[in-house]
Amino acid sequence: MSDTIDVRVARRADEAQGVVSLRLERADGAPLPAFEPGAHVDVHLGEGLVRQYSLCNAPGQPWYELGVLLAEDSRGGSRAVHALREGDRLRIGAPRNLFPLASDAPHHLLLAGGIGITPLLSMAEVLHRDGRPFVLHACARSTARLPFQARLATAPWSRQVRVHIDGPDGPSHSLDALVAGAPAGSHVYACGPAGFIEAARRACEAAGFGADRFHSESFSALPVDAPGNDGFEVEINDGRVFRVAADQSVAQCLEAHGVFIPVSCEQGICGTCVTRVRAGIPDHRDQFLTDEERSSAALFTPCCSRSLTPRLVLDLDA
Repeated sequence: MSDTIDVRVARRADEAQGVVSLRLERADGAPLPAFEPGAHVDVHLGEGLVRQYSLCNAPGQPWYELGVLLAEDSRGGSRAVHALREGDRLRIGAPRNLFPLASDAPHHLLLAGGIGITPLLSMAEVLHRDGRPFVLHACARSTARLPFQARLATAPWSRQVRVHIDGPDGPSHSLDALVAGAPAGSHVYACGPAGFIEAARRACEAAGFGADRFHSESFSALPVDAPGNDGFEVEINDGRVFRVAADQSVAQCLEAHGVFIPVSCEQGICGTCVTRVRAGIPDHRDQFLTDEERSSAALFTPCCSRSLTPRLVLDLDA
């Protein structure tokens, strides 16, 4: 893995209920590569397990900091991260950024749902450093589950932070109100669970925000067995046709029949599994492809996306 970097866990801390932060330093003592706010890295956790985590420290520092929630339905990624201790060594990829700040926005509205706050912390650091107007709304189900509370309270940009904790009857905040109250020309950045992202997207649409002013990164994909899912067929280059069940991803179906494709995040975030489409119309559920790529119907993420047509023909060899 010559394209990865050997790092060690220099610091590990509990940040909230089920959330740990890790400071990663290069094993040879050299500074880690520079990154832009919103960037993430691939974390190699052994036995072929690779997961993507956002960088949440200030760009310009020689280390990386991650914040990771222990997922109840973890397939091994977050559990492996939570098992790491100070001094442990692992390998990571170079930073990649699919969630950048808009350079020309007059104001930035940062909306964080739970652990989705991690890339927004990095954004807040840069916006404050550069004197660019912003507000960060941190939403959580309980105070105990709000990540990075100490940092939010003591950061030099703490006056730009608004914390929203759900009450017994549901959310204490209205995303519609938060978006509608944003200054003219604001760009909105939403990060968190898929449902939170969708609510923020609807709020922006209701407030008349153009698609170019809404930016998002989801920390969870729509569930494979989401209501309304239907089974469909997938065909590969040798002519074989497989039935994808409603509760099964295309990648899982293909693997069950001995057809293996490279996968990493399994949530449509990293782009590792992107495959060309020869016929049929994909039902895109990823966070990786651009709007233009989705409209072309030429590319597909088999780890999470589905089909709008009864059969999807993929450019895949067995």
